[in-house]
Amino acid sequence: MLLKEIARFSLQHRTLYCYLILSIWIFLLIAGMYKYIGSIENGNNLLSGKGFAYRKTEPYLVQEGDPTSRNRVREINQTDCTHPYAIVTGEEGGSLEGWTLQGVLLLIRHGDRGPMAHVRGINEVDCGYENDPTLARYIHFLQNTTTGSTSSGHWMKTGPFHGFPLLPAATKVCLLAQLTHKGIAQMLHVGDIVRQAYANALGLYTRVPTSTPRTTPFNGTDSASNPTSGFQYVVDDVVIYSTRYRRTFQSAMALLFAVLPPEKWLSMQIQESHSLSYCFSDCACPQAEKLKKQLANEMNGHLAKHPAIGAIVQWIGAALLQNPQAAGQQINPLEIRDALLAHICHGAPLPCRKIHSNVQNVDRYRYGSKAPISSTQDPLGLDVINIDLDEPTLGGGSGPAINTEQPDDSDTTEQEPEIEGCVEKSHVLALMSYIHWAGMKELYSQSMRQQGLLRSYGLMRNIVAYMLRMISGDRVKFVLYSGHDKTIEYLIASLGVRLDNPFIPYASRMAFEVYKSDKDTQYYFRLVYNGRDVTNTIDVCESGKSLNVPRGIRGGRGHLCPIENIIRFIHDDYFLSLNATNYKDACLAQTKQEGFF
Repeated sequence: MLLKEIARFSLQHRTLYCYLILSIWIFLLIAGMYKYIGSIENGNNLLSGKGFAYRKTEPYLVQEGDPTSRNRVREINQTDCTHPYAIVTGEEGGSLEGWTLQGVLLLIRHGDRGPMAHVRGINEVDCGYENDPTLARYIHFLQNTTTGSTSSGHWMKTGPFHGFPLLPAATKVCLLAQLTHKGIAQMLHVGDIVRQAYANALGLYTRVPTSTPRTTPFNGTDSASNPTSGFQYVVDDVVIYSTRYRRTFQSAMALLFAVLPPEKWLSMQIQESHSLSYCFSDCACPQAEKLKKQLANEMNGHLAKHPAIGAIVQWIGAALLQNPQAAGQQINPLEIRDALLAHICHGAPLPCRKIHSNVQNVDRYRYGSKAPISSTQDPLGLDVINIDLDEPTLGGGSGPAINTEQPDDSDTTEQEPEIEGCVEKSHVLALMSYIHWAGMKELYSQSMRQQGLLRSYGLMRNIVAYMLRMISGDRVKFVLYSGHDKTIEYLIASLGVRLDNPFIPYASRMAFEVYKSDKDTQYYFRLVYNGRDVTNTIDVCESGKSLNVPRGIRGGRGHLCPIENIIRFIHDDYFLSLNATNYKDACLAQTKQEGFF
């Protein structure tokens, strides 16, 4: 009886059993597909048909290796990448006891950008930046605001930047030399610091009755709308300059959006600098070009004395660049550094390359080694290269030889199996250490000091002119120069400022703060670079030429340098090291190294 009931139940639910078995089979099929896809993702997927790949499981920033390597990796990340969350308020600020802030002149380098050269597989690098409330608010404002100043995220004011987009064209892709969303986030964070440090002290949020006349028509429009009826924001207290590149324009506007009220921000006008050095009317200078060539020759000479570094440069360049130099031509290490930062600063894995070992002249013998290079070896078998060692030590030896005997079934073209070689962390650390060393020698060389004096003379004159306007009661309180690394580098060289890092990181800021004494009519200034007071390192302000004053409620002390020192410097002493008395003569002067060129 029991067997009959079981059989009858089975017949009645045959359809249910079929559905159950089919469901289990589909589940197993899907699970197998995911496992297969995962195995592919973890492998070395080819990004192109030219044999280049990325190792998905080994990003550059993985915390492994000896403590020295980990610390160096962390240092590169902090000093060269400028992650938005790491941008914090430093020693800038207008709260010195007994002193009143009269004005600020701020120089910035644009934010994070894509590489300057075509880099292999760059589309696989995620240059986006998410989960930042400040960035989200800025994007929302641009996408939902249409006025006479902006439309569909573009700047529509008349002038040289009419029609320029305010945001990068791609959300996550690293476009060639274009600002990234991470770069926008950096500038917004810098803007927050500038607002907290200076906005209230300079009265940048001041509103006046609508009948108040303007005095600087090219800095603002005829009106700045304001929610308070009968009042408007003062717009001629802010002056904005930018070079005519999207990345500098977008950086300036992002920073100012965080500094100014939106209504005032929409009323701004931006003036164009026709030179990345902001030379204004003092640009043509043959002597500066000669010094530039001399510096390039000096740097090439340093690299020639370090063949191990040259080999690493060539190796990484062949893996990174789409158009590396032809065999026998040396790749510029700074070009490799720029391409590497696109990976390092966005947490992307370092690339690999596949070598066709039958192409001997290009790959196998480029580095002076007949053996192919393994994926775990330095090009010259060096784990760490110390540039302070003697040259024989730097030469090193090749890595362990790999069996290159051809298989029995090799054809007449002598084809051998492809051997994959990857850019290793040791390569990057060695290269970055050398570039830092060479950069310090360049920045503080006599040639760079002289070139800086010539390149930044127009900018120095402009800065001093605005300082004089600020202390004379002019309405201009804040001047922004949005430029490039060279903009700040030339100025640092001309002033003799001493820094620990020879390179200007993304989103760097350099502020000249102008003060008036509360006791008398003395005027002083400070120079603050990336939150660090460097006033007493300037040649015209060192050796007891500056004051050391308390910073009020913020604690600590700050250095103040008499403005008359920098005025005397620009008018009387600027060209002494060039054996000239004016810009024209300095640019025509012949150096003792003339025959060197």
